[in-house]
Amino acid sequence: MKLTALANHQHVLFKAISGSHAYGLQHKDSDVDIRGVFVLPKPLFYGLSPTEQISDPTNDIVFYELHKFVTLLIKNNPNMLELLRMPADCIQYAHPLFEKLNPRLFLSRRCKSTFAGYAASQIKKARGLNKKIVNPMKKERKTVLDFCYVAQGGGSIPVRQFLEQRGLKQENCGLVNVPNMQGVFALYHSEEHAYSGIIRGKKANDIALSSIPKGETPIGLMFYNANGYSVYCKEYRQYWEWVERRNESRYQNTLTHGKRYDAKNMMHTFRLLHMAEEIASTGDFSVRRTADRDFLWEIRQGVFDYEELVDRAAEKMEEIEELFDRSDLPDTPDEERLNDLLVELRANFYATSGS
Repeated sequence: MKLTALANHQHVLFKAISGSHAYGLQHKDSDVDIRGVFVLPKPLFYGLSPTEQISDPTNDIVFYELHKFVTLLIKNNPNMLELLRMPADCIQYAHPLFEKLNPRLFLSRRCKSTFAGYAASQIKKARGLNKKIVNPMKKERKTVLDFCYVAQGGGSIPVRQFLEQRGLKQENCGLVNVPNMQGVFALYHSEEHAYSGIIRGKKANDIALSSIPKGETPIGLMFYNANGYSVYCKEYRQYWEWVERRNESRYQNTLTHGKRYDAKNMMHTFRLLHMAEEIASTGDFSVRRTADRDFLWEIRQGVFDYEELVDRAAEKMEEIEELFDRSDLPDTPDEERLNDLLVELRANFYATSGS
């Protein structure tokens, strides 16, 4: 089934403008995201490959089949729950049956993890972004040699410096394990013997060991920080993958306000926290932000320092934890009741639509 099949609303239960426009947090360059719910025609529903979701190539328009929609609602998915409380000015189409999907049938203590828990993960993500912005990594990748050190006096110096001071080349060096000293190697040098070098080329991911003739005297003891190199490789890969994937306009906005965090992401983190607080304290929530709009918009504009927002978020999550502990929300939605509702909705839709 393709998106064009929903153009005349024949199979549509609900369609609305979602995202920033629904929250009341849009600006002149905000995308217009469309989210909706559809019901598969009988032949496709009873067939071998029922369609769960339909979207355009950019995912600006996404429709969920009724079964998947209700399943996600039972899991207290925030994006699905929002569709049940969309502002009237964002609703483009609503079938009368859609009113039967009351959010109070779905809201449960699961919202603590799906709303506040997800917000906590975004704070962690913000910390990672902060680290990337504050500590950008050079494109030239370090090698194993950069994690090797030679004992000298009461301390150590980088092996590159050690060799340079003596006019030696790493290619003419040989390493041998030192018994009972993990990561420590006896370092030899010879232009006569064909040693393996400390590493075999710049792309080597480990040190090289050599066979050393008897009677040779080491020129020092070298320590290889294998764990440090492993951590560096992971962070290097993650950093440059982030550079390739990042939304450049949002990144430039981050640089412009100078507060070292993704302002849009942080704004939505607090929106989720505030919605979790509403659910725990009232058993309901608002999609259109009014009372906290100014605060959220200030976050988007980079008014607050990164550390201040992280501290505020931590305090808010503690408050939410306490609110959910005292809440009279059920642990989980009543799945038996909702199963009956799903059957009823589909049967009535087919009866009235004739498809």
